[in-house]
Amino acid sequence: MSLPVRDVEEKGLRMLKEFREFAIKGNVVDLAVGVIIGAAFGGIVSSLVGDIIMPVVGAITGGLDFSNYFTPLSKTVTASNLADAKKQGAVLAWGNFLTVTFNFLIIAFVLFLVVRAINTLKRKQEAAPPKPSRQEELLTEIRDLLKKA
Repeated sequence: MSLPVRDVEEKGLRMLKEFREFAIKGNVVDLAVGVIIGAAFGGIVSSLVGDIIMPVVGAITGGLDFSNYFTPLSKTVTASNLADAKKQGAVLAWGNFLTVTFNFLIIAFVLFLVVRAINTLKRKQEAAPPKPSRQEELLTEIRDLLKKA
């Protein structure tokens, strides 16, 4: 039950055409742009947390650096910083987890603010009645004149 080569080529061309239509629609392009912007936004938030927020929190707590907080899970771990401790054995890097959690909370809060602002703008647009067209204005004037007569 093999298909002739021509049928296979036609089906392949139809599938390629469908895929092209799908990919060119706004959804795929919008998704790609969103992923790229999201990755860049993640870098910005990581820098915000790592370079601005965590040093302030560290200064408030007496100069502590959360990224180096860990609990050794093996007696062979004797290092005082996380990078060296990981080389020596298993460690529970809870300070790094805390930093990543702060990243997540900041991203979630900023996204909440963005979605909230967009929803507010949408509500304002929906609440404002559309301006009548020139034709509707003229018809209203004619109606008002006929009422007076």
